[in-house]
Amino acid sequence: MINKEGTKMKYWLEAARPKTLPASISPVIVGCALAFRDGAFQWIPAILCLLVALLAQVASNFANDYFDYKKGADGADRLGPERAVAQGWIAPESMLKGTFLTLGLACLCGCGLLFFAGWKLVFVGIAIALGVLAYSAGPFPLAYRGLGDICVLLFYGIIPVCFTYYVQALQFTWLTLILSISVGLLSVNILIVNNYRDYRQDKAANKRTTIVLFGRRFGRIVYLLNGFIALLLVCPLLMQVELWMQCLFALYFVLFIATWQEMRRNEGRALNRTLGHTARNVFLFSLLMAGFLYIY
Repeated sequence: MINKEGTKMKYWLEAARPKTLPASISPVIVGCALAFRDGAFQWIPAILCLLVALLAQVASNFANDYFDYKKGADGADRLGPERAVAQGWIAPESMLKGTFLTLGLACLCGCGLLFFAGWKLVFVGIAIALGVLAYSAGPFPLAYRGLGDICVLLFYGIIPVCFTYYVQALQFTWLTLILSISVGLLSVNILIVNNYRDYRQDKAANKRTTIVLFGRRFGRIVYLLNGFIALLLVCPLLMQVELWMQCLFALYFVLFIATWQEMRRNEGRALNRTLGHTARNVFLFSLLMAGFLYIY
């Protein structure tokens, strides 16, 4: 019995796709670092923001697992990490319940933020909840209409960075917006690798990602441009720091280029490794920015 329960827990853990979770942690780190820099950092809202971000992403991953199965996007020829519902590890009804339970927990944590930032934050929570579900569900699933990249920019960049800062500092700044776009663009690259890998399967399932609409060469170009633009946006800040900090960001960019080259060379399941490296790069960039904001 213990072994059976342990196996079931393993399936739920895999369905949460832990390798992609740095995408939700990274913007919270940057938002908190900005608040610390401005003398507004608070532990409780920071932790609540982190919980909301993590739980919302896990709920999104569960929803994708369920709705992609229902739409026939996850077949036997799937190249990405195995999906729990498609493999029969978790019943579809259980996955749907898990989606709403996890999303409910995210909303509950979000309610705690109302004590720090006021009732207007409810609208942000509603937008996040709708984004989680509308990404792959409903009559107009965003991921199936070429809008997934915009969703990632908003929900893994602009919204979490800006509002993690806001619930602590009760204001917005231009610097917060600029850094949120940088983090968001790098997070979009996670989706690009995912869709680049699944190009043929998505096309067959009529899942019109930007890669399906514009081709794999488009994906390689946008991936590279996102990295360049993210770094260019923070260049004015880096011009003011010591050489050793500039060297750290230069090393990060070398790592980014190496991951892009890896994407260009790899095919099929080998791109799962590139996916993990891309998520790692987002996390490293966020840590570097947090270090910069802490020191300067």
